[in-house]
Amino acid sequence: MAITRMLSLDIKERFEGVQRRIRNAESDAARPLSSVGLIAVSKTQPAEAIRDAYALGQRDFGENYLQEALAKQEELADLDGIVWHFIGPIQSNKTRSIAEHFDWVHTVDRLKTAERLDQQRPAHLPPLNICIQVNVSGEITKSGAEISELANLSEHIGQLRRLKLRGLMAIPAPMDQSDEDPGKPFRILREASESLTTPMDSLSMGMSDDLEWAIREGATWVRIGTALFGPRRA
Repeated sequence: MAITRMLSLDIKERFEGVQRRIRNAESDAARPLSSVGLIAVSKTQPAEAIRDAYALGQRDFGENYLQEALAKQEELADLDGIVWHFIGPIQSNKTRSIAEHFDWVHTVDRLKTAERLDQQRPAHLPPLNICIQVNVSGEITKSGAEISELANLSEHIGQLRRLKLRGLMAIPAPMDQSDEDPGKPFRILREASESLTTPMDSLSMGMSDDLEWAIREGATWVRIGTALFGPRRA
């Protein structure tokens, strides 16, 4: 698609800057070029911003809010090859729509949710790609499965026919300059993945402020919103 209008939010410059950060982080970590994928987190952004990013070559987009995402998907139905990632909390009454309209779900943290997605995934669609969200901080208020639950959870999800378990996901607490080891939560997730016997190929971790640390510890997906689209819209 040709870019026929001025890109909103200076998105071309932002997009190139994010790509440069990712490639530099790959190089610094001695990782292969393009081993890290970019998920453009487009929650609260207008469909036009997604269209602009698509025009620049971006194909993977992450949405947190189901109704907002469904409206954008309808408006952007003409964009071939676009890949939709659900990265928000999953309510039981929303699993059918998520199973029907997304390619990836990064926030599965219990077997019941996985089973509903499996049962509700349409037969004409390929298996739904799944990441298990992990509570790497151990905080009661944080979403995600506990490390101790992962072996059992991954084994059971791996047996569901309409799902494809791809890996683990985490949303660490915002990085603080006083942190002695800002890479620790990402290392915890990587080590948890390495401890499992269920085959997986994805680590979804790292956002605008900490993508370099996540890539150093093995991220295969980074989820970038602010650095790409600018401040979140109300």
